[in-house]
Amino acid sequence: MRTFRAARPRVLLTALAAGTLLLATACDDTAGPARGQAAGTTAPAAASPTATPTPTPKPTGEADPALKPFYGQQITWADCPADPKAEQAKVDLSTLKCGKLHVPLDYANPAGDALDLALVKYPAAKPDQRLGSLMVNPGGPGGSGVEMVTFGTKDFAGSLHNRYDVIGFDPRGTGASSPIHCLDDKQRDAESQQDAPLDPVARKAQSDRQDAEFTAACQAKSGKLLPFVGTRNTARDLDVLRAAAGDRKLNYLGISYGTYLGSLYAEEFPGNTGRLVLDGAVDPAADDLDASVKQIVGFETAFDRFAADCVENHADECALGKDPAGAAKKAADFLDGLRDHPLPTKDGRKVGSDLAWTAVRSALYGDENQTWNYLRVGLTVAIKAGKGDVLLAFSDDYNERDENGHYTPLHEAHAAIGCADGAAPAPTPERAQQAVQQLQQQAPLMTKGVSVEDFTEDSCHGWPYKSPEKPHAIRAEGAAPILVVGSTGDPATPYASAEALAKGFAKATLLTRVGEGHGAFGKGNACIDQALETYLIDGTMPAEGTRCS
Repeated sequence: MRTFRAARPRVLLTALAAGTLLLATACDDTAGPARGQAAGTTAPAAASPTATPTPTPKPTGEADPALKPFYGQQITWADCPADPKAEQAKVDLSTLKCGKLHVPLDYANPAGDALDLALVKYPAAKPDQRLGSLMVNPGGPGGSGVEMVTFGTKDFAGSLHNRYDVIGFDPRGTGASSPIHCLDDKQRDAESQQDAPLDPVARKAQSDRQDAEFTAACQAKSGKLLPFVGTRNTARDLDVLRAAAGDRKLNYLGISYGTYLGSLYAEEFPGNTGRLVLDGAVDPAADDLDASVKQIVGFETAFDRFAADCVENHADECALGKDPAGAAKKAADFLDGLRDHPLPTKDGRKVGSDLAWTAVRSALYGDENQTWNYLRVGLTVAIKAGKGDVLLAFSDDYNERDENGHYTPLHEAHAAIGCADGAAPAPTPERAQQAVQQLQQQAPLMTKGVSVEDFTEDSCHGWPYKSPEKPHAIRAEGAAPILVVGSTGDPATPYASAEALAKGFAKATLLTRVGEGHGAFGKGNACIDQALETYLIDGTMPAEGTRCS
């Protein structure tokens, strides 16, 4: 299954600074036997037979008479309802407007059932200079565009807020847009408290059992929705949103998985593309197994850099020794040891090895100026004081669990959307062995114990709804020039993916951020911010080869 990640929000950082746990808007998942995730659980499995729905015909958009009621709808914007999370984060909801978008469940049958998608708008500060709407998606799949805008208005301050209505939406099956439901909060808590068995056979047996239970629960609670949550349908929803918002062309900012959504939109509706920014890019042509292995290697590389930075630049508050070369190994040994000696926390939960590694992975989406500082504190407190609260905050952020124990539907949406986008076949034994060898050589700390048994099934084994979608290069002939942004130290979507995506388009420019962390938008890099503003406001691309340090 393709693996993606949303942009890191500021909500978690604020919560950690205040000493509290707070739901953040990021969403993520890494495939393969990475730490914090049981090996072999890249997709749900079940004993039920596979039923593949009839592929949806290519849409004709506004030219299709059956879709005219959707394209011609008027969005009713009103004051946003009270939100405890927004209140806790001190978000001024009076600056925002909320609405709904009506879309068909099945574009092949527009007269059938329909869905309402949740929307939020941050209206242009200078309406007399308004350029139109800027649609945004934070990633996932499963991330909430509503929360991206609600909790991230500061990221759009200045020219973007002056000239655009910034609109976030929750894609179908996510957030407040007919979310997919499978497991309840207690089941999610119980699952996260279990470390995956070290024995490969026992690990696979546990994975198969959990996945079968998960799939059965998803079918029982959301079976009607599952065939229709693929990204291509969301791209069609995005075109309906463009028209309903009154825009002739789509102006769009997509981060991580949002770049895949933007790429499919450009392929489906090249004539409707305006100014598209694809940041933290995913290569739609990449082989899923290779992409997963490269992502895990990316996280291990980032972990090595974090540990070395801890020792070299923060020795007085770093508990990882004095040797930069051995710092990551020392941290990994401690995290592995939590399997037998989990850390206590204030809320009564225990932080075992897998949950602690989840926390590390969550923190590595940020950089040395954001989450690395908190991860350093979290590891120091864990190692010296034996307390797991800060690590738990990071793992809760990764899993989208709030302080009241409620989970968002991210986990469910990620599985359903990923499989609706197409299942990767099981690798041959030779390819599986190659993957194991590469992980053992390049990511030995995060894949300790990985084996060929972890790669014996297709990525969506047992999932009832799979599309025929296959990885492929997207040319988007006829689309307006697209701006692709990549970060050299991005662990979740390695820089090579941005290079490949930009090269695949008929017309695209690659903008490079030299630095750590996932995504460039909202990282406080003045060079990046200026380049994005210039393109989105004036339509002027940065010079080919521009690198922002």
